[in-house]
Amino acid sequence: MDLRTAQQLWQPEPGWLNTASYGLPPEPAWAALQAALADWRVGRTSWEEWGAMTERARAAFAHLVSAPVADVVTGATVSQIVAPIAAALPAGATVVVPEVEFTSNLFPWLVQVDRGVRVRVVGLDGLVEAIDAGTDLVAFSLVQSADGSVAPYERIVAAARAHDALVVVDATQACGWLPFDATLADAVAVGGYKWLMAPRGLSYGYLAPHLRDRMRPDAAGWYAGQDPHSAYYGPPLRLSDDARRFDLSPAWFSGVGAAPALELLVEIGIPAVRDHDVALANRFLAGLGRPPGDSAIVTVDVPGAQQRLERAGIRAAVRAGRVRASFHLYSTQHDVDLAVAALTD
Repeated sequence: MDLRTAQQLWQPEPGWLNTASYGLPPEPAWAALQAALADWRVGRTSWEEWGAMTERARAAFAHLVSAPVADVVTGATVSQIVAPIAAALPAGATVVVPEVEFTSNLFPWLVQVDRGVRVRVVGLDGLVEAIDAGTDLVAFSLVQSADGSVAPYERIVAAARAHDALVVVDATQACGWLPFDATLADAVAVGGYKWLMAPRGLSYGYLAPHLRDRMRPDAAGWYAGQDPHSAYYGPPLRLSDDARRFDLSPAWFSGVGAAPALELLVEIGIPAVRDHDVALANRFLAGLGRPPGDSAIVTVDVPGAQQRLERAGIRAAVRAGRVRASFHLYSTQHDVDLAVAALTD
């Protein structure tokens, strides 16, 4: 499906420039969710069909990030996916993290400090240079939530590999608009309710096999079983051989809404989404006299910006004291021009 055709699957109110907070569902995802909720309300069906949607979402996510399905875990949040990685670090390990990192990829490391894990916080611009022989793991966001900065993914990975350090990436603000190969890293975690446009409650992770071997599935339940439907009761322990051993039990309705949205992104192709999103972001920057960038998320420092945008009906966010605007498939030139007019009037 080409992007122009796909855009007809949304009918947002003009002025939504806040996908970095949450994405809007395409019509197939919305319709599937409404049908499932209607069935739930009256007890019309069993739950297995809802649960199967998480498997469809897993497969689509794997395609989006160029990873084998067997290496993809599903869960609830980014921090929950990262936590067992942090817990597996030996005492004395050193983690390097950017100082502006969103806390879902920071707190899991910091809570390990009391058992001897060291967390070294550095400026994002100096992250590559900060990776040295004393680094055991580097954790960073592929795109920063605060201002939309795109990290030099391949350079960071190369620096980490030169010192045998692990790489853990939060791609929540990237996956869905920025093409990338998850398998360059050791782990990638993604919240599904922003650029992947699903209901909140479902997250995804890539876990490399060699990393999984170091980790313990402390949250394992029936869905982590080799055959989940024969793992309802009793011993022995019989966990999946692949990344599913770290799965949480599916959030049914999040999965119902997620699968059609992710499959639509696969059909459109992430390069086309990136081109659309970044072009709108750069139109916004140009309208304010700023140089172009390479991100679908931009921040501007304009006096009274938040109040101006609110008066014009533009919904954006304030992060780190600046207005943050973010653009996705359903964003239009009209949205951009409304925002520019509000900020330059």
